[in-house]
Amino acid sequence: QVTLTESGGGSVPAGGSLSLSCAASGTPTYSNYCMAWFRQAPGKEREAVAALYTRGGNIYYSDSVKGRFAVSQDNAKNTLYLQMDSLKPEDTAMYYCAAEGGPYCNNGDCCARYEYDHWGQGTQVTVSS
Repeated sequence: QVTLTESGGGSVPAGGSLSLSCAASGTPTYSNYCMAWFRQAPGKEREAVAALYTRGGNIYYSDSVKGRFAVSQDNAKNTLYLQMDSLKPEDTAMYYCAAEGGPYCNNGDCCARYEYDHWGQGTQVTVSS
């Protein structure tokens, strides 16, 4: 069972930066995982903003964040990061990390569409204009 804990959200003005972290704890069952960052704004559907497969392949970014957000992983710390730069008011949302072990995927594009069972509690990001 994997437990995910996000941190790093907050309030920033437009153009600012934030860095989110997602720490995974528990007993790993698999050696390969899909991991992703999702966000959900009030009244909108949840969307994947970044996703990766821990053993390689491309990294997925949604068009709305491409060039501004960067996802990375620290396997030694079992932590997934999301660096968010040039933030816009439309980036305001609750951000969630998700993870799934032993997926049929081998790249980020697939991991962005994966049905995840393990989710963090979310961290709020608010960008003011």
